[in-house]
Amino acid sequence: MQAQSTRNSDPGRGGGVPPLAGFTVGVTAARRADELAALLERRGAVVLRAPVLRIVPLPDDTELLETTRRLIADAPDIVVATTAIGFRGWIEAADGWGLGEALLRRLGEVELLARGPKMRGAVRAAGLREAWSPASESMAEVLERLLDQGVEGRTIAVQLHGEPLPGFIESLRAAGATVVAVPVYRWMPPEDLGPVDRLLDAVLSRSVDALSFTSAPAAASFLDRARQRGRRDELLAALRHDVMTACVGPVTALPLQGHDVPTRHPERFRLGPLVQLIASELPGRVRPLPVAGHHVEIRGHAVVVDGTLRPVPPAGMALLRALARRPGWVVARGDLLRALPGSGRDEHAVETAMARLRTALGAPKLIQTVVKRGYRLSLDPHADDKYGSAP
Repeated sequence: MQAQSTRNSDPGRGGGVPPLAGFTVGVTAARRADELAALLERRGAVVLRAPVLRIVPLPDDTELLETTRRLIADAPDIVVATTAIGFRGWIEAADGWGLGEALLRRLGEVELLARGPKMRGAVRAAGLREAWSPASESMAEVLERLLDQGVEGRTIAVQLHGEPLPGFIESLRAAGATVVAVPVYRWMPPEDLGPVDRLLDAVLSRSVDALSFTSAPAAASFLDRARQRGRRDELLAALRHDVMTACVGPVTALPLQGHDVPTRHPERFRLGPLVQLIASELPGRVRPLPVAGHHVEIRGHAVVVDGTLRPVPPAGMALLRALARRPGWVVARGDLLRALPGSGRDEHAVETAMARLRTALGAPKLIQTVVKRGYRLSLDPHADDKYGSAP
């Protein structure tokens, strides 16, 4: 379905129906997945959860341990701290290794740059003081400052945060700096790929209406899993045309945009605005239909009829979508049979599923039986100018 550019006051947009009721949203996050799922469910969504990556616990991360020892022994000139949770985790991990006091002492001796207010708060909570912090939380602004002041011959430690920093480290090195990456947490594939494969299958079958990503590694990992199963082209087709892809920010979207997948992201790169974006845009992708005197919205796994949510079984949704592709036109029983999942060749399956669909909709006249021909959505005559004439 094509996105609608308007946000009107149609009955299906209100009437007490939550904005995401009838829709299914995939959550790929590992960290804060419970919070994201709860926010989506509060707005009516059915959530399919499949963490596509897991985070290596910091105390078990030998790479971080060795980097921490290196920085304590040989002080950098500048440390760039990028995320509050990562910075706090680094200090806690160092405490566990018996290096906490030495690390804090070293960080207090160098020029410490904090990316944004939250990062600044984490620095001060550790008893440190930042030398500078941008109000914008923009790594581009941090990079501009460093390049303006000159970095040739200087050593800069950059606290990574699980996502790539496009051009940041490369630009510093090109300007003559020695850059030490501090991997405060690392991503690894999940121990159980079953949930990931089930989510992938749901996206491919269009059983998911929107797919959310909160990190670039997660997006890249999901694409890679599809490639491993020989289904990446199918996945890209689904994401390009049918399934809304919502990312927490532009960096997260980069692996998808590299494959020409259209993405959405909020202006503020937080979970709350991400959920608000999905709740605002997903209903707008639904094509409202005036049918037999009723206002109808066909959502992912349910239908809103005159502001009331009506759950519909999968077979009924398959029939309804087939009818809605050309509202008002007659769809032959044979075509409807082919739309049914696993129905075989018996047209009686169409009649059975159609009877259940009419019951689920609560308004049997929405769908008209055309004797010896098939079925049609009873599109109202006044809809001709909006949707095109129907015979």
